[in-house]
Amino acid sequence: MKLSRRGLLKTSAAAAAFTTIGLPSFAQAIDELVIAYNVNLPSWDPTVGPSAVNPTIQGIYQSVFDLYIPQNPDLSFGSGIIADHGWNDDESQIWMDVREGVTWHNGDPLTAEDVVWSLQRAANPETGNPIQFVWGKVENIKAEGNRVTADVKEYEPTFFKWMSFLTGYVMPKKYYEEVGADGFEAAPIGTGPYMVDKFERNAFVRLKANENYWGGAPEFKTVTIKFVTDAASRVAEVESGNSHVTLEIPYEEFDRLKAKDGLAGVAEPISDIGMIFLNDIDAMADPNVRKAAAHAIDKSLIVDRLLSGYGVPIDTLQTPDYAAYDPSITVEYNPEKSIELLAASGFSPDNPVKFTIQTTKGFKPKDYEIIQAIVGLWRKVGIEAEIEVYEIAKHFELRAADQLAPAAFYNWGNSVGDPTTSTGFAMFGPSPHSVWDGQDTFDLIAPLWGEKDEAKRIAGWKAVDRHIAEEAEVIPLLQYVQPIVHSDAVTVQPHRSGALLPHLMTRS
Repeated sequence: MKLSRRGLLKTSAAAAAFTTIGLPSFAQAIDELVIAYNVNLPSWDPTVGPSAVNPTIQGIYQSVFDLYIPQNPDLSFGSGIIADHGWNDDESQIWMDVREGVTWHNGDPLTAEDVVWSLQRAANPETGNPIQFVWGKVENIKAEGNRVTADVKEYEPTFFKWMSFLTGYVMPKKYYEEVGADGFEAAPIGTGPYMVDKFERNAFVRLKANENYWGGAPEFKTVTIKFVTDAASRVAEVESGNSHVTLEIPYEEFDRLKAKDGLAGVAEPISDIGMIFLNDIDAMADPNVRKAAAHAIDKSLIVDRLLSGYGVPIDTLQTPDYAAYDPSITVEYNPEKSIELLAASGFSPDNPVKFTIQTTKGFKPKDYEIIQAIVGLWRKVGIEAEIEVYEIAKHFELRAADQLAPAAFYNWGNSVGDPTTSTGFAMFGPSPHSVWDGQDTFDLIAPLWGEKDEAKRIAGWKAVDRHIAEEAEVIPLLQYVQPIVHSDAVTVQPHRSGALLPHLMTRS
């Protein structure tokens, strides 16, 4: 995606609308850090609704709210609001010690009762937490001093891992009950490194430093995050100096910009993967069509040509960093095999099978172009796919209602690296995050949820991945490398979860 001079002037003019926020300059010391972000923020409650399970938004949430248990930039587990935790001997109960001396943004002290209330609220199906099926596996949650205990209703081996992931945030009991859901949306508070100063929906959020943050006050005292969903506009933002940091831009632009005076860049693998959901409807009910679609995709070519080599091709929903990664499970690029499979179902380049594939455009680097390339490869073997572009919020809405098209491109986050989070929720029919309803896959996955033998659990998930690959029930494409471009006056610490965290940024 190369910017013409006209296009650059156009996007730069659009960026000028933010002059009321302030225009940073490479030549000036940075007082207010400005970030051009790639997605809007639909809601301030990080524990309910579709936005709560959008991995891309977590960087904003983690700036304002604290996870129970944070992850370090290398994805090792740290110590946070939950300073220590564990199971009793027979794993019938969990315990958590709550950190002392933490205050909410309004000055109220955080207590163990906040943790109890947050867990109870998350476990209550009426509150709309999309991960309720995890949080609901404990009951009788109570506090005694700074220790919180809960009885295990159904064993969940990843319970504490989820305290570092989606919806795993501590919420303010007293404040929330005083102001209600609407009041919290209007004036959210957390215990995180930044406080919300001003929020303009679909435009920007201005954050101010929490000087009393238990982990130490961040270096930048004011941070403005602009919501710039168009990739070309994000390029213009950082090139013009209107923003100091941006992410998720085309890789050729990343290479160009990081070489410019006053700019720098970092690109490292993150835990996100690019994948194509297959919904078992219409053409995708035919295993020959699914397998043909999978074998017709040259993933290495796509990474090399479209992503400038920034990516790791994968054949299962595990990356090499995940606990259940099995390099012996492969899906070869073999267009001749695709033609044979389609012919067995009566299809050919002259009589193609037809279906719709959905994708975002500009949300991730080259997302739309990747699907264009795949559609071109499919056309050669006898698959005619029509591309439908949608916003990421629409994807969540359709997926939750099991109404995705037969094929839908998406980026799946799994910073905790557990197979329940990658393969499990993506492929288990009853999960609100899955659109695959196959009984064979259901039967393989169901016994693994509560498996206490860790070696047996991981081996079981590898077997599930092998079955899914052999039946082509999903098409994994690649592990992402995240491009971040920034002013050389800023030092950016990337986080392997993909979360862009301003409290990890410092002046160079």
